[in-house]
Amino acid sequence: MTSEVAGDTVDQDVFGGVHSHADTIHVAVISDSGGHLADAEFATTVAGYAAALAFLNAHGQVTAIGVEGTSSYGAGFTRAARSAGLDVVEVNRPDRAERRRIGKSDSIDAYAAARAALSGRASSAPKDDTVAGIRALHNAARSAVKARTAALNQITHLLFTAPETIRAKYGQLKGADRTDALARLRPTGDAVNVAVLTALKSLARRVKELTAEHEELTKILDSEVTAHNPGLRAAYGVGPDTAARLLVTAGGNPDRMRTEASFAALCGAAPVPASSGRTNRHRLSRGRDRAANAALYRIALVRMSSDSRTREYVARQAAAGRTKKEIIRLLKRAIAREMFRCLTTTVAVPGIADLRSLRQSKNIMLTAAARHFGLWPATISTLERGIRRDDALAHAYRDWLHAA
Repeated sequence: MTSEVAGDTVDQDVFGGVHSHADTIHVAVISDSGGHLADAEFATTVAGYAAALAFLNAHGQVTAIGVEGTSSYGAGFTRAARSAGLDVVEVNRPDRAERRRIGKSDSIDAYAAARAALSGRASSAPKDDTVAGIRALHNAARSAVKARTAALNQITHLLFTAPETIRAKYGQLKGADRTDALARLRPTGDAVNVAVLTALKSLARRVKELTAEHEELTKILDSEVTAHNPGLRAAYGVGPDTAARLLVTAGGNPDRMRTEASFAALCGAAPVPASSGRTNRHRLSRGRDRAANAALYRIALVRMSSDSRTREYVARQAAAGRTKKEIIRLLKRAIAREMFRCLTTTVAVPGIADLRSLRQSKNIMLTAAARHFGLWPATISTLERGIRRDDALAHAYRDWLHAA
Protein backbone atom coordinates (compact mmCIF):
# COMPACT_ATOMS: atom_id res chain seq x y z
CA MET A 1 0.00 0.00 0.00
CA THR A 2 1.22 3.46 -0.85
CA SER A 3 -0.15 6.79 0.30
CA GLU A 4 0.15 10.11 -1.37
CA VAL A 5 -1.57 13.18 -0.03
CA ALA A 6 -0.13 15.65 -2.52
CA GLY A 7 -2.73 17.37 -4.62
CA ASP A 8 -5.49 16.05 -2.37
CA THR A 9 -4.95 12.64 -3.92
CA VAL A 10 -4.82 9.52 -1.78
CA ASP A 11 -3.73 6.25 -3.40
CA GLN A 12 -4.59 3.50 -0.97
CA ASP A 13 -7.15 0.79 -0.33
CA VAL A 14 -9.74 1.79 2.24
CA PHE A 15 -12.88 0.34 3.83
CA GLY A 16 -15.99 2.25 4.78
CA GLY A 17 -18.51 1.83 7.54
CA VAL A 18 -21.97 3.37 7.81
CA HIS A 19 -24.15 3.73 10.89
CA SER A 20 -27.60 4.83 9.70
CA HIS A 21 -30.47 6.80 11.22
CA ALA A 22 -33.74 8.12 9.84
CA ASP A 23 -32.35 11.59 9.04
CA THR A 24 -28.57 11.10 9.03
CA ILE A 25 -25.87 8.56 8.31
CA HIS A 26 -22.46 8.52 9.97
CA VAL A 27 -19.65 7.39 7.66
CA ALA A 28 -16.21 6.22 8.77
CA VAL A 29 -13.13 5.33 6.72
CA ILE A 30 -10.30 3.01 7.74
CA SER A 31 -7.17 1.85 5.95
CA ASP A 32 -6.60 -1.76 4.91
CA SER A 33 -4.48 -2.17 8.05
CA GLY A 34 -7.37 -1.03 10.28
CA GLY A 35 -6.16 2.49 11.03
CA HIS A 36 -8.80 5.17 11.52
CA LEU A 37 -8.68 7.80 8.78
CA ALA A 38 -11.77 10.00 9.12
CA ASP A 39 -15.48 10.05 9.85
CA ALA A 40 -18.31 12.48 9.10
CA GLU A 41 -22.09 12.82 9.19
CA PHE A 42 -24.34 13.29 6.15
CA ALA A 43 -28.05 13.76 5.50
CA THR A 44 -30.22 10.91 4.21
CA THR A 45 -30.91 12.66 0.93
CA VAL A 46 -29.70 12.18 -2.63
CA ALA A 47 -27.24 15.03 -2.14
CA GLY A 48 -26.16 13.59 1.22
CA TYR A 49 -25.50 10.16 -0.29
CA ALA A 50 -23.46 11.71 -3.10
CA ALA A 51 -21.43 13.70 -0.57
CA ALA A 52 -20.86 10.57 1.54
CA LEU A 53 -19.59 8.62 -1.47
CA ALA A 54 -17.32 11.50 -2.44
CA PHE A 55 -16.00 11.57 1.13
CA LEU A 56 -15.17 7.87 0.96
CA ASN A 57 -13.54 8.07 -2.47
CA ALA A 58 -11.44 11.06 -1.38
CA HIS A 59 -9.51 8.82 1.01
CA GLY A 60 -8.60 6.11 -1.46
CA GLN A 61 -9.85 3.14 -3.44
CA VAL A 62 -12.93 1.85 -1.62
CA THR A 63 -12.72 -1.94 -1.35
CA ALA A 64 -15.98 -2.51 0.55
CA ILE A 65 -18.48 -0.63 2.68
CA GLY A 66 -20.12 -2.17 5.73
CA VAL A 67 -23.63 -0.78 6.26
CA GLU A 68 -25.92 -1.26 9.22
CA GLY A 69 -29.59 -1.57 8.29
CA THR A 70 -29.32 -2.15 4.55
CA SER A 71 -33.07 -2.92 4.46
CA SER A 72 -34.16 -0.10 6.76
CA TYR A 73 -32.49 3.24 7.51
CA GLY A 74 -29.48 2.39 5.34
CA ALA A 75 -31.50 1.34 2.29
CA GLY A 76 -31.12 4.65 0.48
CA PHE A 77 -27.34 4.81 0.91
CA THR A 78 -27.05 1.13 -0.06
CA ARG A 79 -28.84 1.78 -3.34
CA ALA A 80 -26.68 4.81 -4.06
CA ALA A 81 -23.44 2.96 -3.29
CA ARG A 82 -24.35 -0.07 -5.39
CA SER A 83 -25.41 2.18 -8.26
CA ALA A 84 -21.92 3.71 -8.08
CA GLY A 85 -20.40 0.24 -8.47
CA LEU A 86 -19.18 -0.11 -4.89
CA ASP A 87 -19.24 -3.37 -2.93
CA VAL A 88 -21.67 -3.17 0.00
CA VAL A 89 -21.88 -5.78 2.77
CA GLU A 90 -24.54 -6.07 5.45
CA VAL A 91 -23.40 -5.49 9.03
CA ASN A 92 -25.23 -6.68 12.12
CA ARG A 93 -25.48 -4.46 15.15
CA PRO A 94 -22.33 -4.40 17.32
CA ASP A 95 -21.84 -7.15 19.87
CA ARG A 96 -23.31 -6.17 23.24
CA ALA A 97 -20.20 -7.18 25.16
CA GLU A 98 -18.03 -5.03 22.91
CA ARG A 99 -20.50 -2.15 23.17
CA ARG A 100 -20.35 -2.29 26.96
CA ARG A 101 -16.56 -2.34 26.81
CA ILE A 102 -15.91 0.54 24.41
CA GLY A 103 -19.16 2.49 24.67
CA LYS A 104 -21.54 3.66 21.98
CA SER A 105 -21.66 6.60 19.61
CA ASP A 106 -22.35 7.08 15.93
CA SER A 107 -18.62 7.36 15.28
CA ILE A 108 -17.80 4.19 17.24
CA ASP A 109 -20.54 2.21 15.46
CA ALA A 110 -19.46 3.45 12.01
CA TYR A 111 -15.84 2.43 12.64
CA ALA A 112 -17.06 -0.94 13.95
CA ALA A 113 -18.99 -1.46 10.69
CA ALA A 114 -15.86 -0.61 8.68
CA ARG A 115 -13.77 -3.10 10.70
CA ALA A 116 -16.42 -5.77 10.13
CA ALA A 117 -16.11 -5.23 6.37
CA LEU A 118 -12.30 -5.31 6.58
CA SER A 119 -12.10 -8.50 8.65
CA GLY A 120 -14.62 -10.38 6.55
CA ARG A 121 -16.90 -10.87 9.54
CA ALA A 122 -19.53 -9.03 7.50
CA SER A 123 -19.70 -10.69 4.10
CA SER A 124 -23.41 -10.99 3.25
CA ALA A 125 -24.63 -9.05 0.25
CA PRO A 126 -27.62 -6.79 1.04
CA LYS A 127 -31.06 -7.70 -0.26
CA ASP A 128 -31.96 -6.17 -3.60
CA ASP A 129 -35.15 -4.23 -4.30
CA THR A 130 -37.01 -6.90 -6.28
CA VAL A 131 -38.98 -8.02 -3.21
CA ALA A 132 -39.58 -4.50 -1.85
CA GLY A 133 -43.15 -4.50 -3.19
CA ILE A 134 -43.85 -7.93 -1.69
CA ARG A 135 -42.44 -6.75 1.63
CA ALA A 136 -44.70 -3.67 1.60
CA LEU A 137 -47.82 -5.69 0.76
CA HIS A 138 -46.98 -8.33 3.36
CA ASN A 139 -46.47 -5.73 6.08
CA ALA A 140 -49.75 -4.00 5.18
CA ALA A 141 -51.66 -7.29 5.23
CA ARG A 142 -50.16 -8.30 8.56
CA SER A 143 -50.97 -4.93 10.10
CA ALA A 144 -54.59 -5.30 8.94
CA VAL A 145 -54.76 -8.67 10.72
CA LYS A 146 -53.29 -7.19 13.91
CA ALA A 147 -55.72 -4.27 13.86
CA ARG A 148 -58.67 -6.62 13.24
CA THR A 149 -57.58 -8.85 16.12
CA ALA A 150 -57.34 -5.81 18.40
CA ALA A 151 -60.87 -4.71 17.41
CA LEU A 152 -62.26 -8.21 18.01
CA ASN A 153 -60.62 -8.33 21.43
CA GLN A 154 -62.14 -4.95 22.26
CA ILE A 155 -65.60 -6.23 21.31
CA THR A 156 -65.16 -9.29 23.52
CA HIS A 157 -64.01 -7.32 26.53
CA LEU A 158 -66.66 -4.65 26.03
CA LEU A 159 -69.37 -7.31 26.07
CA PHE A 160 -68.01 -8.67 29.35
CA THR A 161 -68.91 -5.42 31.11
CA ALA A 162 -71.89 -4.35 28.99
CA PRO A 163 -75.37 -3.97 30.50
CA GLU A 164 -77.17 -7.29 30.95
CA THR A 165 -79.63 -6.70 28.08
CA ILE A 166 -76.78 -6.17 25.61
CA ARG A 167 -74.69 -9.03 26.94
CA ALA A 168 -77.63 -11.45 26.83
CA LYS A 169 -78.43 -10.54 23.24
CA TYR A 170 -74.95 -10.44 21.71
CA GLY A 171 -72.70 -12.23 24.17
CA GLN A 172 -73.67 -15.73 22.97
CA LEU A 173 -72.98 -14.99 19.31
CA LYS A 174 -69.64 -16.03 17.86
CA GLY A 175 -67.42 -15.11 14.94
CA ALA A 176 -68.94 -13.54 11.84
CA ASP A 177 -72.50 -13.86 13.21
CA ARG A 178 -71.68 -11.56 16.11
CA THR A 179 -69.80 -9.08 13.91
CA ASP A 180 -72.63 -8.91 11.37
CA ALA A 181 -75.27 -8.45 14.09
CA LEU A 182 -73.33 -5.68 15.81
CA ALA A 183 -72.60 -3.89 12.53
CA ARG A 184 -76.36 -3.79 11.71
CA LEU A 185 -77.69 -2.72 15.09
CA ARG A 186 -79.36 0.63 15.82
CA PRO A 187 -78.40 2.02 19.23
CA THR A 188 -81.47 2.60 21.40
CA GLY A 189 -82.28 2.80 25.09
CA ASP A 190 -80.84 4.91 27.85
CA ALA A 191 -77.63 6.90 27.58
CA VAL A 192 -75.40 4.05 28.74
CA ASN A 193 -76.94 1.53 26.31
CA VAL A 194 -76.66 3.95 23.40
CA ALA A 195 -73.00 4.66 24.17
CA VAL A 196 -72.08 0.98 24.52
CA LEU A 197 -74.01 -0.06 21.40
CA THR A 198 -72.45 2.77 19.39
CA ALA A 199 -68.98 1.62 20.42
CA LEU A 200 -69.80 -2.00 19.54
CA LYS A 201 -71.21 -1.00 16.17
CA SER A 202 -68.15 1.08 15.36
CA LEU A 203 -65.80 -1.76 16.30
CA ALA A 204 -67.83 -4.31 14.31
CA ARG A 205 -67.76 -2.14 11.21
CA ARG A 206 -64.02 -1.71 11.67
CA VAL A 207 -63.62 -5.49 11.78
CA LYS A 208 -65.57 -5.92 8.54
CA GLU A 209 -63.58 -3.18 6.79
CA LEU A 210 -60.27 -4.64 7.93
CA THR A 211 -61.37 -8.12 6.85
CA ALA A 212 -62.18 -6.83 3.36
CA GLU A 213 -58.91 -4.91 3.27
CA HIS A 214 -56.93 -7.99 4.27
CA GLU A 215 -58.64 -10.15 1.65
CA GLU A 216 -57.90 -7.59 -1.07
CA LEU A 217 -54.27 -7.24 -0.02
CA THR A 218 -53.90 -11.03 0.11
CA LYS A 219 -55.18 -11.36 -3.46
CA ILE A 220 -52.68 -8.78 -4.69
CA LEU A 221 -49.91 -10.37 -2.62
CA ASP A 222 -50.74 -13.80 -4.02
CA SER A 223 -50.48 -12.45 -7.56
CA GLU A 224 -47.13 -10.78 -6.84
CA VAL A 225 -45.65 -13.82 -5.11
CA THR A 226 -46.79 -16.20 -7.84
CA ALA A 227 -45.31 -13.98 -10.54
CA HIS A 228 -42.03 -13.62 -8.64
CA ASN A 229 -41.54 -17.30 -7.74
CA PRO A 230 -44.23 -19.69 -9.03
CA GLY A 231 -42.33 -22.75 -7.79
CA LEU A 232 -42.31 -21.52 -4.21
CA ARG A 233 -45.99 -20.59 -4.25
CA ALA A 234 -46.93 -23.96 -5.75
CA ALA A 235 -45.11 -25.98 -3.06
CA TYR A 236 -47.47 -27.97 -0.85
CA GLY A 237 -48.63 -26.03 2.20
CA VAL A 238 -47.19 -22.69 1.05
CA GLY A 239 -49.79 -19.92 0.95
CA PRO A 240 -49.44 -16.25 -0.04
CA ASP A 241 -48.45 -15.06 3.43
CA THR A 242 -45.95 -17.88 3.99
CA ALA A 243 -44.37 -17.48 0.55
CA ALA A 244 -44.09 -13.71 1.03
CA ARG A 245 -42.43 -14.17 4.42
CA LEU A 246 -39.82 -16.55 2.99
CA LEU A 247 -39.12 -14.24 0.04
CA VAL A 248 -38.67 -11.27 2.37
CA THR A 249 -36.28 -13.31 4.53
CA ALA A 250 -34.23 -14.58 1.60
CA GLY A 251 -34.31 -11.41 -0.50
CA GLY A 252 -34.68 -11.27 -4.25
CA ASN A 253 -31.03 -12.11 -4.94
CA PRO A 254 -30.53 -15.84 -4.21
CA ASP A 255 -26.73 -15.52 -4.43
CA ARG A 256 -26.86 -14.15 -0.85
CA MET A 257 -27.47 -17.71 0.38
CA ARG A 258 -24.54 -19.98 -0.33
CA THR A 259 -25.91 -23.30 0.95
CA GLU A 260 -29.18 -24.74 2.16
CA ALA A 261 -27.57 -25.15 5.59
CA SER A 262 -27.00 -21.39 5.78
CA PHE A 263 -30.63 -20.77 4.84
CA ALA A 264 -31.79 -23.22 7.53
CA ALA A 265 -29.59 -21.38 10.04
CA LEU A 266 -31.03 -18.05 8.86
CA CYS A 267 -34.52 -19.41 9.60
CA GLY A 268 -33.48 -20.77 13.00
CA ALA A 269 -34.22 -24.33 11.85
CA ALA A 270 -30.67 -25.70 12.08
CA PRO A 271 -29.34 -27.33 15.26
CA VAL A 272 -26.69 -25.29 17.09
CA PRO A 273 -23.61 -26.98 18.61
CA ALA A 274 -23.75 -26.90 22.42
CA SER A 275 -20.79 -29.12 23.31
CA SER A 276 -18.39 -28.61 26.17
CA GLY A 277 -15.72 -30.90 27.58
CA ARG A 278 -16.99 -34.46 27.47
CA THR A 279 -20.49 -33.35 26.48
CA ASN A 280 -21.21 -33.55 22.77
CA ARG A 281 -24.68 -32.35 21.85
CA HIS A 282 -26.73 -29.85 19.83
CA ARG A 283 -29.55 -27.59 20.92
CA LEU A 284 -32.46 -25.92 19.18
CA SER A 285 -31.66 -22.55 17.63
CA ARG A 286 -33.82 -19.81 19.15
CA GLY A 287 -32.32 -16.91 17.24
CA ARG A 288 -32.25 -15.65 13.66
CA ASP A 289 -35.43 -14.81 11.75
CA ARG A 290 -38.30 -16.00 13.92
CA ALA A 291 -40.93 -14.96 11.36
CA ALA A 292 -39.32 -17.28 8.79
CA ASN A 293 -39.17 -20.01 11.43
CA ALA A 294 -42.90 -19.52 12.04
CA ALA A 295 -43.51 -19.82 8.28
CA LEU A 296 -41.72 -23.20 8.23
CA TYR A 297 -43.78 -24.24 11.26
CA ARG A 298 -47.06 -23.42 9.49
CA ILE A 299 -45.98 -25.41 6.42
CA ALA A 300 -45.13 -28.36 8.66
CA LEU A 301 -48.54 -28.25 10.37
CA VAL A 302 -50.38 -28.14 7.02
CA ARG A 303 -48.44 -31.11 5.70
CA MET A 304 -48.90 -33.07 8.91
CA SER A 305 -52.66 -32.68 8.62
CA SER A 306 -53.24 -33.27 4.91
CA ASP A 307 -50.15 -34.57 3.09
CA SER A 308 -50.05 -38.36 2.92
CA ARG A 309 -46.25 -38.63 2.68
CA THR A 310 -45.75 -36.35 5.66
CA ARG A 311 -48.34 -38.26 7.69
CA GLU A 312 -46.51 -41.53 6.94
CA TYR A 313 -43.21 -39.94 7.97
CA VAL A 314 -44.71 -38.66 11.22
CA ALA A 315 -46.09 -42.13 11.97
CA ARG A 316 -42.66 -43.71 11.41
CA GLN A 317 -40.90 -41.19 13.64
CA ALA A 318 -43.55 -41.55 16.36
CA ALA A 319 -43.11 -45.32 16.27
CA ALA A 320 -39.36 -44.78 16.72
CA GLY A 321 -40.11 -42.97 20.00
CA ARG A 322 -39.73 -39.33 18.95
CA THR A 323 -41.99 -36.69 20.45
CA LYS A 324 -44.19 -34.36 18.41
CA LYS A 325 -41.81 -31.44 19.01
CA GLU A 326 -38.86 -33.47 17.79
CA ILE A 327 -40.78 -34.57 14.69
CA ILE A 328 -41.77 -30.99 13.86
CA ARG A 329 -38.14 -29.94 14.30
CA LEU A 330 -37.06 -32.58 11.79
CA LEU A 331 -39.82 -31.54 9.40
CA LYS A 332 -38.84 -27.87 9.56
CA ARG A 333 -35.24 -28.75 8.70
CA ALA A 334 -36.38 -30.82 5.71
CA ILE A 335 -38.82 -28.11 4.61
CA ALA A 336 -36.04 -25.50 4.83
CA ARG A 337 -34.03 -27.64 2.39
CA GLU A 338 -36.96 -27.76 -0.03
CA MET A 339 -37.68 -24.02 0.31
CA PHE A 340 -34.01 -23.23 -0.40
CA ARG A 341 -34.26 -25.14 -3.66
CA CYS A 342 -37.42 -23.23 -4.61
CA LEU A 343 -35.80 -19.89 -3.74
CA THR A 344 -32.50 -20.44 -5.54
CA THR A 345 -33.46 -22.47 -8.63
CA THR A 346 -36.24 -22.43 -11.18
CA VAL A 347 -38.74 -25.11 -10.20
CA ALA A 348 -41.05 -26.28 -12.96
CA VAL A 349 -44.70 -26.17 -11.97
CA PRO A 350 -46.95 -28.67 -13.80
CA GLY A 351 -49.88 -26.99 -15.49
CA ILE A 352 -53.37 -27.54 -14.12
CA ALA A 353 -55.29 -24.93 -16.14
CA ASP A 354 -56.77 -27.61 -18.40
CA LEU A 355 -58.32 -29.76 -15.66
CA ARG A 356 -61.53 -27.83 -15.02
CA SER A 357 -62.29 -27.18 -18.69
CA LEU A 358 -61.55 -30.83 -19.51
CA ARG A 359 -63.94 -32.03 -16.79
CA GLN A 360 -66.66 -29.65 -17.90
CA SER A 361 -66.27 -30.70 -21.54
CA LYS A 362 -66.96 -34.28 -20.45
CA ASN A 363 -70.03 -33.14 -18.45
CA ILE A 364 -68.57 -34.68 -15.28
CA MET A 365 -69.77 -33.27 -11.99
CA LEU A 366 -67.24 -32.29 -9.36
CA THR A 367 -68.84 -34.69 -6.89
CA ALA A 368 -68.52 -37.59 -9.36
CA ALA A 369 -64.81 -36.92 -9.86
CA ALA A 370 -64.27 -36.68 -6.12
CA ARG A 371 -66.21 -39.91 -5.53
CA HIS A 372 -64.03 -41.76 -8.04
CA PHE A 373 -60.84 -40.85 -6.16
CA GLY A 374 -62.40 -41.19 -2.72
CA LEU A 375 -61.85 -37.52 -1.91
CA TRP A 376 -63.91 -34.54 -0.82
CA PRO A 377 -65.16 -32.34 -3.69
CA ALA A 378 -63.29 -29.41 -2.14
CA THR A 379 -60.00 -31.27 -2.68
CA ILE A 380 -60.65 -31.58 -6.43
CA SER A 381 -61.88 -27.98 -6.61
CA THR A 382 -58.77 -26.56 -4.94
CA LEU A 383 -56.62 -28.71 -7.23
CA GLU A 384 -58.35 -27.34 -10.33
CA ARG A 385 -58.00 -23.74 -9.13
CA GLY A 386 -54.30 -24.10 -8.31
CA ILE A 387 -54.80 -23.54 -4.58
CA ARG A 388 -53.61 -27.07 -3.72
CA ARG A 389 -50.60 -28.66 -5.41
CA ASP A 390 -50.57 -32.43 -5.71
CA ASP A 391 -48.69 -33.50 -8.83
CA ALA A 392 -49.49 -37.20 -8.50
CA LEU A 393 -53.21 -36.53 -8.11
CA ALA A 394 -53.17 -34.03 -10.98
CA HIS A 395 -51.62 -36.60 -13.34
CA ALA A 396 -54.04 -39.33 -12.25
CA TYR A 397 -56.98 -36.93 -12.53
CA ARG A 398 -55.98 -35.84 -16.04
CA ASP A 399 -55.54 -39.46 -17.22
CA TRP A 400 -58.96 -40.38 -15.80
CA LEU A 401 -60.64 -37.44 -17.51
CA HIS A 402 -59.08 -38.33 -20.86
CA ALA A 403 -60.26 -41.93 -20.47
CA ALA A 404 -63.77 -40.98 -19.36
